[in-house]
Amino acid sequence: MDLAEKIGTELQQRYTYADINAFFAALGISTDNLGDWGGTNSKRVYSKAVLARVSEADLLRVADELDMIAPGSPPIGVVPPANWKDTKAFRLFISHISKDKAIATRLKSALVRYDIAGFVAHEDIHPTLAWQDEIERGLQTMDAMIAVHTPGFSASIWTQQEIGFALGRGVKVISFKMGEDPTGFIGKHQALSRQNRTAEQVAALIDKLLESDPRTKDRLQEARDAAFPF
Repeated sequence: MDLAEKIGTELQQRYTYADINAFFAALGISTDNLGDWGGTNSKRVYSKAVLARVSEADLLRVADELDMIAPGSPPIGVVPPANWKDTKAFRLFISHISKDKAIATRLKSALVRYDIAGFVAHEDIHPTLAWQDEIERGLQTMDAMIAVHTPGFSASIWTQQEIGFALGRGVKVISFKMGEDPTGFIGKHQALSRQNRTAEQVAALIDKLLESDPRTKDRLQEARDAAFPF
């Protein structure tokens, strides 16, 4: 179902024809000269006919005005990074410093069994792709983030920007302590400590944390339903 369909359904449920026209007028969207839009007695079809003539930016503006873009939701229309393009799995951005790529990659592999697709920048970005653009796409479309706090993590400008991006979007951030305590805004939350656990054991704990958080549990279940539809 595309965005125009969702908006049309929402307007049909909320408003009368007069209210829909007033709503569009308030946003500067014309309802004049629609031509043959179907002529059915359907506010949804009528609304879609109006929206068919607007730009993508105006479409997003309408959705935002209707509060259809929930806090923490990926921006509509943003293309995910290459390794997430065709996945329906839960998208977990693994923030780490470059020298500890192997740790992040090992964790990514252990999470696969839980229908969680990790993004490890130093592994998942093809050399021909724009490095920063792919990282930004990952940050914009992630469902949650895990920060791997190895020594040097807090001193990295890149990882601190990634943390700030996640907090700004309102997505869940899990701090995984591996030799360094979380600092800044995420320092007040209890971190997940390694405690000699294997990557598989840490992955199981991450899965439980995502299952129990209202910001992530529905998206995680959606990923599992997609993986096992029957």
